[in-house]
Amino acid sequence: MRLAVATCRVKPEADPDEEPLLQALRAAGVNAELLAWDDPEAPDAAGFDLVLLRSTWNYFLEPEQFAAWAAGVAAVTRLRNSLAAVRWNLHKGYLLELEQSGVPIVPTVVIPRGAAPELGELCGARGWEDCVVKPAVSAASFRTRRFARAERSAGQAFLKSLCAHRDALVQPAVAGFDDPGERAHVWIAGEHLHCVRKQPRYAGQEERVSGALAPEPAERALLHRVLAALPPAVRADLLYARLDLVPGPGGAPLVSELELIEPSLFLIQHPPALARLVAALRGA
Repeated sequence: MRLAVATCRVKPEADPDEEPLLQALRAAGVNAELLAWDDPEAPDAAGFDLVLLRSTWNYFLEPEQFAAWAAGVAAVTRLRNSLAAVRWNLHKGYLLELEQSGVPIVPTVVIPRGAAPELGELCGARGWEDCVVKPAVSAASFRTRRFARAERSAGQAFLKSLCAHRDALVQPAVAGFDDPGERAHVWIAGEHLHCVRKQPRYAGQEERVSGALAPEPAERALLHRVLAALPPAVRADLLYARLDLVPGPGGAPLVSELELIEPSLFLIQHPPALARLVAALRGA
């Protein structure tokens, strides 16, 4: 089996899971190598039995080109997660689809490109004090900023600058992000394996996470609800998912993000997750 681990030419930050994954795949008899999606000199994807999306972490800078690349790969070999998952998950407007299916999410307003709503009115009508403004297509907290009520004018200017070029999201700054913190849940090949606690992260900051933690029953139940709410084409060939949850005002978990394209899976924090992913790929 010849497998490509999709990455990018210059990663914005190091991927701690990359080398352990490559080593584990090769030890299992899989011919695994890196394939940069944005490298015009990269080998033809048709030469691989499967292309595994992992650290394509600059995709949000050129989302249309990335989607076209993924479609080209899917046309000649297997892509995991699938092209359907990539297309559905690329724009964070998927949160509203989940909400419409009854999934509790961090309250979210999608602001279309070119629009310029008044941030104070938007937040005031919903009773939001601090708010978070970020692009609708983003990764690694790219251009994600938090604004207090007293910073509405700065927030308005930032929102306007974002919407000049792209869709944006406005959300309340849920207190649970700071204490007890957001928890990122890892699901691989049908099994909810572990989670880690993430510290709040905004543009320019480094990611800080805990060691592996056991998911709570309410978190497990919500993950299953989210997976059941996915469109059938997305759910059909899903290999991995990461669900980020934060306690809401009453303590019940809310979905902040569902990552199906290139999430960190925190494999070094929980070796059974690495073994599960390798076994699933070998089975494929």
